[in-house]
Parts: sequence; C-alpha cells; structure tokens
Amino acid sequence: MTGNGTGDVAALREEIRRTRVELGETMELLAARADVKALVRHSAEQAKTRVRQQAALTVARVRGQAAGKARLVRAQAYEKGGAVGRHPVPWAAVAAGAVATAVVLLIVRGRRR
Repeated sequence: MTGNGTGDVAALREEIRRTRVELGETMELLAARADVKALVRHSAEQAKTRVRQQAALTVARVRGQAAGKARLVRAQAYEKGGAVGRHPVPWAAVAAGAVATAVVLLIVRGRRR
C-alpha cells in the first residue's frame, strides 16, 4: 500500500485475503479455547493415557520382580532337593530304631504288670 493512495489494486486485494485468512485462524483458536467441553475431554484423554502408561510400567515392574523371585525360589528348591539326594535318610536305620522302640515299650509294660 502506498502513502499517496495510488496503490496497486491486486496488492491490496492480496493483503485483504491474507488478513481474512489470519483473522479466520485467530477466530478458530479463540473458539477452540472457549470450547470447555472439548478442553475437558482432551484433559480426560490425556489423564487416561498417563494412567494407562503408568499401569503398564507398574505391571512390567511387578512381573519382573515376580520372575526374579520365582527364579530364586526355584534355585533354592533345587539346592534343597540336591542336598536330600546327596544325604538320603537311611530308612533301614529308621525302621530298626522304630522296632527297637516298640520292643523296649513292650518290655517295660510287661514288667509293670
């Protein structure tokens, strides 16, 4: 636009078109800010997404801890099972002890009568 009023008509029309586009964009932004329902929905969606992400991270962490504990328990059970295999209880000695105890009890009862 020239200061003396002899501006190019095409340039003026282009400037008016750009101003209208900018005004339309500004109005859309203002309308979006004024739409409370949309803002609440957007906030709710963001919160839901954050909660889902945190839940997924927590589940992954708990599963990892459980898997670690399960490995530890399996290893301890394997160790205990191996110890029993290396040192089996002499069942014959246990049976002989039980028979001896029964004989002693029968003898003691017989003397009391």
